[in-house]
Amino acid sequence: MIDFSVIVPTYNRLNEIEEFFSFADKLNYPKDKFELIIVDDGSQDSTIDFLHKAKNIYPSLNLKILCQKNAGPSSARNNGASVANGEYLLFADSDCLLPQNWLGEIKKELDIKKVDFFGGPDKEHPEFTAMQKAISFSMTSFFTTGGIRGGKAKNFFPRSFNMGIKKDAFLQVGGFSNLRFGEDIDLSLRLQKNGKKSRLFPNAWVYHKRRATIKQFWKQVLNSGSARINLGTLHPKTTKLVHLAPAIFTLGFGGILAGSFFCPCLLSLPLFYILLLWLSAIIRYRNPFLAVLCIITSFIQLLGYGCGFILAWVKKVLTGKSRHDLNVKNFYK
Repeated sequence: MIDFSVIVPTYNRLNEIEEFFSFADKLNYPKDKFELIIVDDGSQDSTIDFLHKAKNIYPSLNLKILCQKNAGPSSARNNGASVANGEYLLFADSDCLLPQNWLGEIKKELDIKKVDFFGGPDKEHPEFTAMQKAISFSMTSFFTTGGIRGGKAKNFFPRSFNMGIKKDAFLQVGGFSNLRFGEDIDLSLRLQKNGKKSRLFPNAWVYHKRRATIKQFWKQVLNSGSARINLGTLHPKTTKLVHLAPAIFTLGFGGILAGSFFCPCLLSLPLFYILLLWLSAIIRYRNPFLAVLCIITSFIQLLGYGCGFILAWVKKVLTGKSRHDLNVKNFYK
């Protein structure tokens, strides 16, 4: 049996999947010890044409190409797992770039201590655009997410952009559910309920591009906020105070703006927070323009997640239903 099956779903991301292959081909790991499984989820651009040529372009890769009608990334990952031969299934997104030592770092951690499922953090590549770096900052900064994404070694819930699961454990819980958002946390929670142990592999990080525009990023975090209500419905008592923080921030920010008409001194609170964000970004990037952009994306991250959480909660209270079927007709809107 080979060590790893790297499973990557893709949809209409020709430029990204081309760059993904250029990095995957340089993985510093025995080529006969891992396979790469790309699952096209009904792309309408030239992605499929490129994938059919990829075997000739990258002959050293042990490559499998699957095509399916558009059914969402969870279905694509499950289909990839169904033909996988690796002891461990490794999931990455097509907008990720894999460092040369990615598989080696995973193997090193597993040799130290076996674990049922695991994941690593994400970073920005030096050549990412300013927007991609700013979005990365807003998703990883202590002042936005509290550093919880890749910051805990115990009870770590990996995200699907950098997630590994022992194949028998994956099959035992039935793989990914049909949730459009939060499906990776749902899988982690089901694995945990079945007695499986997780761990953070801090050095097994990937470069993650995420969204390229403000509009796309807003949609992403809005849906992530909604997903937390879904997860709380499916897995009662799993919503923690840290998950409520963006909603509290959103309500508080709105209250401060309204109250500032009567007491302008209230604006000192968001201004102090903006200063903290700016200083943190300056220290990280040494670029004043990028630091300002980081402030903008940080507010979008918090307000978008908070709005999604609040709107989904209101809908649940009013209708008794959560948004389990979010965007199921088109998983990429």
